[in-house]
Amino acid sequence: MIKLGLTGNIGSGKTTVSKVFESLGIPIFYADNEAKKLYSLDHVKERVLLLFGKSIINDLEEVDFRLLSDLVFNDKNKLKELTSIIHPLVFNNYHKWLETIQQEPYSIHESAIIYEYSQQKYFDKVICVTAPYELRVQRILERDNTSRDKVEERIRNQMTETEKISLSDFVIVNDEKSFIIKQVLKIHYNLKK
Repeated sequence: MIKLGLTGNIGSGKTTVSKVFESLGIPIFYADNEAKKLYSLDHVKERVLLLFGKSIINDLEEVDFRLLSDLVFNDKNKLKELTSIIHPLVFNNYHKWLETIQQEPYSIHESAIIYEYSQQKYFDKVICVTAPYELRVQRILERDNTSRDKVEERIRNQMTETEKISLSDFVIVNDEKSFIIKQVLKIHYNLKK
């Protein structure tokens, strides 16, 4: 089975592209969703609380992801520490998941930070989803109901699209002009050869 990584910066439309692949019957591992599930585990929550304190816990005694993201996107050291807790567990779950889908021609691991943490070595090929800067900003503003300053801060903390494109095997342009389905099908048929 071919193992694909699918990445792109915030607001590029990774999930939209993943859903198109999913509609073709391709199994997708959504790293962000898997990471969020981990915060409900007691041993993970304890480590995160040691790092950030109880201010990130909401009234339901759950980790408030909006508060947590505000903290880590403004402090690269905290982000690195949090990543060192969560990412090994996410990859452990990914490898277990791979064992359940061995019969598939290929699978996709969707994550925004494949290159930032040198995860590309785990994949045979990487797809990068791109979109114009202003369109990405607008998508995030609508999706997250946040301020433009916070959105731009998050974007500044990511590797540039140009860098990601140069490292990737495939690029999908999600600019609301180019047809995503056509681009996905081209990659899909290429991989199934």
